[in-house]
Amino acid sequence: MLGVGALALVIYIVSVICINTFLKRKISEAIVFSLLILLAYGGIVGRNVWELFKDGLLFALRQDSIFAALAFIYMAFLMSKTGIIDRLITILNSVVGRLRGGAGYVTTIASALFGLVSGSGSGNASSVGSITIPWMQQSGWSDETATVVIAGNAGLGILFPPSSSMFILLGMPAVAAEVSSGDFYVTMLTVGLIVLLYRLVLIRCYVGKYGIRAVDSSLISPIGEAFAANWTSLLIFLGVAIPLLLTTGPAAAGLKAAVGFGAKAVKSISILIWIPILITVITAIEGWKYLPHTVSGWLKMNLDAAPRYAINGILGLAAYTGSRILIKLGLEKEIASTLQSLGTLSPWIVVLVVALLINMMVGPFTGSATTAAVGSLAYVALRSVNVPPLTACAAILCFISNEGCIPPNSSPIYLASGISGIEDPSVTFKPLLLHYALPTAIIGVLIAMQILPVYQ
Repeated sequence: MLGVGALALVIYIVSVICINTFLKRKISEAIVFSLLILLAYGGIVGRNVWELFKDGLLFALRQDSIFAALAFIYMAFLMSKTGIIDRLITILNSVVGRLRGGAGYVTTIASALFGLVSGSGSGNASSVGSITIPWMQQSGWSDETATVVIAGNAGLGILFPPSSSMFILLGMPAVAAEVSSGDFYVTMLTVGLIVLLYRLVLIRCYVGKYGIRAVDSSLISPIGEAFAANWTSLLIFLGVAIPLLLTTGPAAAGLKAAVGFGAKAVKSISILIWIPILITVITAIEGWKYLPHTVSGWLKMNLDAAPRYAINGILGLAAYTGSRILIKLGLEKEIASTLQSLGTLSPWIVVLVVALLINMMVGPFTGSATTAAVGSLAYVALRSVNVPPLTACAAILCFISNEGCIPPNSSPIYLASGISGIEDPSVTFKPLLLHYALPTAIIGVLIAMQILPVYQ
């Protein structure tokens, strides 16, 4: 029997699907009305509706990704106004433009590399997407497919060591007692490469299905010529590099030890906020001659951008508010309780239930939060049916890597949609589930059942 929290999640998801699909309402309206239904359900089960709403809204307003989504929308708008993306794409196409669907392959690999550094699905989707979505759009990819590729790969970095989720899982006593970090590194590298290979094959399928061609040779400049004429466009990569350098590696270590700065100050630097701010500033400087030079001109330009904020702003607030309400209704505790009671079941059932529960959580939660909340319990549940230690960890992180793939509450979906200009992100829900979430979950199940071998 479903508990209060699990039933709330089912009601919420079903209402979003019904309002959006059958009543033909926009996804923003569907999520807002579903939030109201969720609040009404909270009242029916005896919770204080006002307290639920207030707690959920305050939680949403404290999320970096809410403000980052709006910042990335403006960043993408300014990039289109200055033409900096066109100049950058001239360079990128000179390198891989002759490969059919080249932008899709580069995007997928970049998501794996950046994801393991950023530790954030939202940060991965927005940072990689801000550069590669316009490139994909200009090289023949549809807005919808470009968004699906970015959101679908948002959690890919979780599988490649040393990801933050990996460290969280390794730090749990039940895991630490049986798993060494060295072996775990090799295991996760194996799993990461398996999933990455699948994602690259998927890109090849997209290229064939949608008839994506290589960029016309007449539009591809020699690398030296393209670089000489457009090298200033590469400065936008500083907007990604500077926050990363300040928060990871030797520079971060030096700042943590510096008098007057320290670890707390380094931790307060939000990659998700500073990347769009810095790229916006760099874009404005690099493309200044293409921008208005009067106050009235800037006002008119910014008013043109205003409608882009409404849908994504509402979506983000409503989705995060709903996520918090689900927590307050007991979803997290119920899933933990279910995982604790799986030991008497058959291995197949245990593995499938763990896969289902983690994927239920990783939609409204981040990958790191899901790992912290149920990682240890999931590990104990899998070990209770004799899944080997390294295999259990690999399967758990495989399930958690679906951060970004699970609608309707995964923020990478809305961040990527804001960059691509999609007004109805629900068009990405089906391909995200069928092409990314489900296959990755199946890979995790096959690993747990030792049908798909990994390094032990």
